Amino acid sequence: MISKKFQTSEDSRLVTIGNRIRTLRKANTNLSAEDFANEKGFDRVQYSRIENGANITMKTLLKVVD
Repeated sequence: MISKKFQTSEDSRLVTIGNRIRTLRKANTNLSAEDFANEKGFDRVQYSRIENGANITMKTLLKVVD
């Protein structure tokens, strides 16, 4: 079983990654989150979860940065 401390630390890092993805999207494109999601092949809600720090797979992360 995973400890709550580990979950909190992991969750915090996911939020940090999501914030960084949002910052990079805004700095490098003129696209809204919805337009960026569509361009990358994501559903708007799925991409919103990524920027908000939802648990994402490495495969999804690579799709965002490609």
